[in-house]
Amino acid sequence: MQTKYFRLSIIAIALLAFIGCVKKSDAPTAADNFLNYQINEIPVTNDYTVGAMYYYFGAFNVNVPDTPTLGRYSMPSGVVPPDVMSGHIDQANSAGIDYFLFSIRSFSRDYNNFKIDSNVVRSFLKANTANKMKLALAYNWQSGTYGLSTTTPLENDKVKLEQFFQDILKLVPYMQDANYMKVNGKTLLYIYNAQVLYSNDNATIYTTLRQRLNDVGVQLYIVGQQDRWTPPARYPFRFQKCVDAMVHQSFSTNISDWDRFYLLPQMMNENWKYSVQYWQDNNWGVSYVPCVSPGWNQKITQPTTLQPLYGRSDTCRLYKQLCNVAKMNADQSTRLILLDSWNDWASASQLESAKSYGDLYLTTTRKEFKK
Repeated sequence: MQTKYFRLSIIAIALLAFIGCVKKSDAPTAADNFLNYQINEIPVTNDYTVGAMYYYFGAFNVNVPDTPTLGRYSMPSGVVPPDVMSGHIDQANSAGIDYFLFSIRSFSRDYNNFKIDSNVVRSFLKANTANKMKLALAYNWQSGTYGLSTTTPLENDKVKLEQFFQDILKLVPYMQDANYMKVNGKTLLYIYNAQVLYSNDNATIYTTLRQRLNDVGVQLYIVGQQDRWTPPARYPFRFQKCVDAMVHQSFSTNISDWDRFYLLPQMMNENWKYSVQYWQDNNWGVSYVPCVSPGWNQKITQPTTLQPLYGRSDTCRLYKQLCNVAKMNADQSTRLILLDSWNDWASASQLESAKSYGDLYLTTTRKEFKK
């Protein structure tokens, strides 16, 4: 037994002697981490084109700890009070927002929600009499509504395929409004959840869609949305030869672990740089639209969640960093930036002014994206 302890003691002494000989400079430190870098301020030499996602909610969530400067409002059946919508337009205009992005669900297969979404858009059109703000639409694709999966692709059901085309054609009257957003002279259309538009040949579906819209005088610039925290190589077959640009859901709105919390700007930057480079390297002609959020608080809707919260500060420090990450990765020809959101108070991601922080996020947004 003594011999065993003696041998262990010798080994321990030898290890200590070895460790003592290692130079401190040879040991890894936090400074060696590839994510250990500062996000620099990117000067704005030319304005960016900034959109803000406009959310519908029936009633204002009572668990929201803050209050809009316009007061707590509701949207019964999608009808936004005229004074509220007018206030939103004025605030967004002061922030340098170029357009509101409105979600539209399926006319063919989700008509009741389509009517609600349409009422939100009509509320905007009625209030935008001074033409201070533009609009764009995001077709909110729902594979469940269409009853599709990887084994039941869209083209296998001719009725559903035609319903999809009719859903987009139904939006043409909005697209023909004088204040509808254009990119490179083309009509801007987002498609939410494009990564689950199940088809064995997405390119053919998008080609047909563009042709059907061309036939009624609308040339599309399509931005397809992909789920957050995923690489572009996961779903290239949903975007290649399909869309003009892609956008991720806001990474800020799902910070599921603490490394993402502490290194959020750097992690977003690395993912976006890879996304941009991926499409360029493959020469597929798909540009990138960065999407950032002013905040995030999942406890409003899930009080027991243990996920980190992306809160706000009186300096907007984190939001400013994310804005600069967006500028670093935006396409320099279209200069498109998307903000999530304008008014999603239930997630605390809103840009809209509040009684607690006033116009801070509005003025910050203008400073970050406009000359």
